[in-house]
Amino acid sequence: MSKITALLHAICKNEYKNEYDLKKRYSNPKIFDGGGSLKVRWYVYYSYRPKPNGNLVRQAPIYLNINSWDNFRDRKKAAKTVQEAMSALLEADFNPYDANIDVESILKKLNITASKTTLEEGAKTFTISEAIKYALKIWESTLSENTYPDYKGRINQFEKWLIEHNHNEVCISKIRKRTVVDYLNDVLSRTSPKNRNNHRAVLSAFFGLLKEDEYADSNFVADIKVLSAPPKKNRTYTPTQEREILNYLFHNDKILDLFIKFISYNFLRPVEASRLRVMDIDVIGKKMRFKAKNQPVKTKIIPDILLKELPDLKNLNPSNYFFTPEGFGLDWDTAETNRRNYFGKRFKKVKEKFDLGEEYGLYSWRHTYITKLYYEFVRESTPFEAKSKLMLITGHSTMLALEKYLRDIDAVLPDDYSTALIKANEWLTKNPLPEDT
Repeated sequence: MSKITALLHAICKNEYKNEYDLKKRYSNPKIFDGGGSLKVRWYVYYSYRPKPNGNLVRQAPIYLNINSWDNFRDRKKAAKTVQEAMSALLEADFNPYDANIDVESILKKLNITASKTTLEEGAKTFTISEAIKYALKIWESTLSENTYPDYKGRINQFEKWLIEHNHNEVCISKIRKRTVVDYLNDVLSRTSPKNRNNHRAVLSAFFGLLKEDEYADSNFVADIKVLSAPPKKNRTYTPTQEREILNYLFHNDKILDLFIKFISYNFLRPVEASRLRVMDIDVIGKKMRFKAKNQPVKTKIIPDILLKELPDLKNLNPSNYFFTPEGFGLDWDTAETNRRNYFGKRFKKVKEKFDLGEEYGLYSWRHTYITKLYYEFVRESTPFEAKSKLMLITGHSTMLALEKYLRDIDAVLPDDYSTALIKANEWLTKNPLPEDT
């Protein structure tokens, strides 16, 4: 240590001890605004030292009513107000770790006179109806066009059930775990474990949001058990079923025929096929781009077997969806969920014609053709090599994911083991196992 450094250190420690040792207990509150996007939740954040000379600890985000504003100017103003108020609180010695905060003392330091009514309004909690309206307003700006309708439908069903059971006027903070469990049991008795779990997920998001914004004390729904709900298996088509259905579609429904070929030849999921716009299909480069299940933009090659099935795209509007009810690349302004469901319902009529049950669907085409491709690859290579080739085509992110998928659709089956059974029987005839005593 240099002489001047040593001298300064000694003087500071002795003459200016209070100022030198003092560490600010908090960081200045800041605003998170997602880069100015109204599609994310804004909040104010800061850090605080639990001990005077300890490390700063990030505190829970403060949402208050910031996100109830749906335009940039008002939301920015609301966030700024909360930021300044939080700064004033900290300067008035507010300690988030103090369980016995003296509200009146802090207000006195700030020269603020608050009536009992004002404080009660600040601590006011929502009724069920108010809480749901609040959550829907935030979800509408933060959830995707597919997720929001699902959340809205399920939370409205919860509100309807509460009204029917005389809970509608109860403050949201008074709703207990037992009430939500009763509701989920009712959903289970009327539908399925999967549907019950989906309702549970939405209610957990609902109470989680209210907890973050301090309108609820806890998110107890997160502690409610998720039930086992094995997914319904889509069976693969037999060669006869495949031939008959495709022959029928070729002569009676060219649009659905090509929709299924995108699923079969390019291994798209039905929802991915319904997302395709004309501009996503690059005929010259033999590629297509779309939003996949596990990534925002997925690129796949278009195999020649599918390329020759495509109509002329030159005169189609690039911004239009490729698959529409009346043709390719026509105007069709509807939500993604409606597009996906439309083709599912259209294929349901074909299933009825061929007397196929619920275990057959559009997804079955993907399973059928992945199974075909796997068997073709494994005929001329090892199973690992076959799966390595297949993984590039199907889009599975890991070998384990592909192997699980192949097991689930029963694509990987053993060879005939009759010879092994015959040999086992012969050996046991000569070498019988000891009888149980």
